[in-house]
Amino acid sequence: MGERKTNSKTKNKKGGMKAGRQKLKAKMLKSYYGNPMKDMKLIAITGTTGKVVVAHYVHEILRAAGEQVAVLASDQPFKLGMLHKFLSDAWKAGANWVIVTVPAEGLRDNIFYGLPVHVAAMTNFVTSGLKDMEPEEFLDSEKTLFDMRPELVVLNRDDINYETFSEFKGTRGTLTYGVSSSDVKILNSKLYAKGTEATMSMQSEVVTLATFVTGETAVSYMACAAAVATALEISNDKIIDGIAEYIPE
Repeated sequence: MGERKTNSKTKNKKGGMKAGRQKLKAKMLKSYYGNPMKDMKLIAITGTTGKVVVAHYVHEILRAAGEQVAVLASDQPFKLGMLHKFLSDAWKAGANWVIVTVPAEGLRDNIFYGLPVHVAAMTNFVTSGLKDMEPEEFLDSEKTLFDMRPELVVLNRDDINYETFSEFKGTRGTLTYGVSSSDVKILNSKLYAKGTEATMSMQSEVVTLATFVTGETAVSYMACAAAVATALEISNDKIIDGIAEYIPE
């Protein structure tokens, strides 16, 4: 028992030292690149699956709405320096929106430290999608993002852990999506060999969204992106157009 306690204290101490170094590095990078986030808004998308697809949907929706937007989307964690260089390059290119996906490992490493998060969206929590991380660690990592007080939060109402995630709130508002009673409610869907179609209720309208992404999970990903866009007060027409524009590689 005593040995386990010692190991736990050592692990926590090392984790605290790493977090401290990461935060110091974030401050230095922010200063080095001239704080480009002062002129842009950040959309952070997390969860165990679907982050990249949702990010590209939101990217196309914002473009359809006439915004200048850059996206950094990967299922793998990336280095702090890469993120800050991306933000600098996006600012130089004239972007006013940036979309970044981040797995739990990145959140655990304080990847967004010191950055204002405009929207924090969560796709889902699938334990089989976790790598070298216990579910409790995943939940703690996700909490670091939502503790940064994002203005808007988007959550999956159908996720089996929704009651746990429902404590995450945006300072301006929180939206949900899913088959269950939600701000963006999935009514029905059709799966095709080369795409997916879904009817949803959102912004007091019933609309049909269509995508070249195949499979049942595409329905939830479309709903997540639609909820993000709804939170940003983007019209349903632009949401429909943007989702239809995304062609997976």
